[in-house]
Amino acid sequence: MVPSLAMPALTATSAMGVGVEATRAALHARRGGLAPCDLPGMPPGIWVGRVPGLEEVALPAELARFDCRNNRLAELALRQDGFEAAVREAAGRFGAHRVAVVLGTSTAGIAETEAAYARRAEDGTLPGDFDFAHTHDLHALPRYVRARLGLRGPVVSISTACTSGARSFLEAGALIAAGVCDAAVVGGVDTLCRMTLHGFNALELLSKAACRPCAADRDGISIGEAAGFALLMRPEDAAPGAPLLLGTGASADGHHMSSPHPEGLGAVAAMRAALEAAGGEPVDYINLHGTGTRANDAMEGVAVRALFGDSVPCSSTKGWTGHTLGASGALEAVIAAICVADGLVPGCLGLEAGDPAFGVDVATENRARPVRRVLSNSFGFGGSNCALVIGRA
Repeated sequence: MVPSLAMPALTATSAMGVGVEATRAALHARRGGLAPCDLPGMPPGIWVGRVPGLEEVALPAELARFDCRNNRLAELALRQDGFEAAVREAAGRFGAHRVAVVLGTSTAGIAETEAAYARRAEDGTLPGDFDFAHTHDLHALPRYVRARLGLRGPVVSISTACTSGARSFLEAGALIAAGVCDAAVVGGVDTLCRMTLHGFNALELLSKAACRPCAADRDGISIGEAAGFALLMRPEDAAPGAPLLLGTGASADGHHMSSPHPEGLGAVAAMRAALEAAGGEPVDYINLHGTGTRANDAMEGVAVRALFGDSVPCSSTKGWTGHTLGASGALEAVIAAICVADGLVPGCLGLEAGDPAFGVDVATENRARPVRRVLSNSFGFGGSNCALVIGRA
């Protein structure tokens, strides 16, 4: 069992806004970031959660070979909330070789490959200036962040579909518990690209409006892009009052490549493991994976009901951000920390009542109440399931 860890630095950037304070303001104002897609070459009539201005973000000159939309979003996020300074302070205290980087992504810089493929020569060869290893490769993201922050510790890529960002917390916790490192930069980054949007469109999973998780008439997901980062370390090494990662749990049910187990067996196992790791204390809010598809939301309703009945308020924040895939677990971990700090249960956007078939307490308006612990769920293709408990000691 991985012991509790402190999160003395957090940052998140998504369609809700750039940085933690913009994210907090959007939650309280119930101001979502989804809008009709205006990117070229994408399926018609869909909505996305786009971070504006990424085209203008410049990487440091010495790291220019890493330039791609995904790493630009990582760069934008690293500049916020004093995160870079906090990491450099940790590196100065523990040694740069004792700070790991463990990051999740589902597609990395695949948009760079898409653009290179469109420029291929008549014989099919890709352009000479295309640098797969520093852009599209799944390891490009953590390599960039490690170089950007001047770290020399272990560097790990996580790509477990939509649990990638959450799973980074679990894997980094294991590294710290094993004594491999004293701190870790964790999180996830994923950006909009043709493959993702056309792929989900081919599966007929995209909503034609802003997604409405937990609604009885929900009709699919809206894809978003985001970057979320946290600095993890042992509680005794952090300043008092830092939010805590109290427990993590994961499972792999392998029911189907793209459909969840209808009874939510893997989801229940992951949630139960996280709750046990956190000491079995009750939670005050559940941040659902809640994508807005018929099958996934129904499965999660079954799983939550099996463990909690209708006793714990729950909601999905993907109505604000869209489903940010490999970044979603990290983004929602930051949202969970905001909910604990502010005493906030953010009600789902765009619906008057939750699907009555769920049999759980779906919040549809913001609720102000003490929130000491949040259970944050992430579920992905292939039966990958991960749950985090975030809160106070």
